[in-house]
Amino acid sequence: MLEAIDKALQGGVKAVQLREKNFGIRELLDLAYRMRVLTASHGARLFINDRVDVAVAVGADGVHLGRTSMPVQAARKASEKRLMIGVSTHSLKEAQQAEVDGADFITLGPVYETSSKMQYGRPIGIHLLSEAAGNCMIPVFAIGGIKIGSIQEVLEQGAYGAALISAILTAEDIQNTTEEFVRKLS
Repeated sequence: MLEAIDKALQGGVKAVQLREKNFGIRELLDLAYRMRVLTASHGARLFINDRVDVAVAVGADGVHLGRTSMPVQAARKASEKRLMIGVSTHSLKEAQQAEVDGADFITLGPVYETSSKMQYGRPIGIHLLSEAAGNCMIPVFAIGGIKIGSIQEVLEQGAYGAALISAILTAEDIQNTTEEFVRKLS
C-alpha cells in the first residue's frame, strides 16, 4: 500500500486519508507514522480516519469522522484545536449539520455507484452534490464512483474537489492516472 500511495503522491495527490478500520492500534500507529513520513516528504496532508488519538500522536494534519465517530467539537477539544476536521456525509441534512457542528470540510457521497459505498444505499447523484455545495460555506468534496470522465461534472456542481480511492489505487499506472486526475481537478 505504501508503494501505491508513494506513486499517487508523485502524481500530485495533495492529501491522503488512512482508513484502515480493522487494524489494531499498534499496527495502525506503525502505518500512520510511516505514512506521515511519506506524505511530509511530498508536501501532502495526512488525515486519519476516526482516530483523533492516532492523528495527534503521529502529527497528522487532520482527522476524518464518520457517522459513528465522536462529535466534531469533542474531536476538536481532544486535539487541542490542532487538527483539521472532516466529516463524511450522505445527505444535504448531514452536510449542513456537519457545518453547524464546526467541521472544516465534508465529503459527500456516494455521488455515483461504487461497490465500496453500497452500505450507504443508492448514489446521491450530482443534483444533491450541487445543492450541498451551494448551501454549505465549507468545502464539499465529492466521493464515490468518481472516474476521470466524471471529474468535470463533479466540479461543475460546485464540489471543491474529489476524494478518490479505487480510481487511483486500482489503476494500472497509479502515477500517470493520478497526474491526469490532478490536471482535471486544477
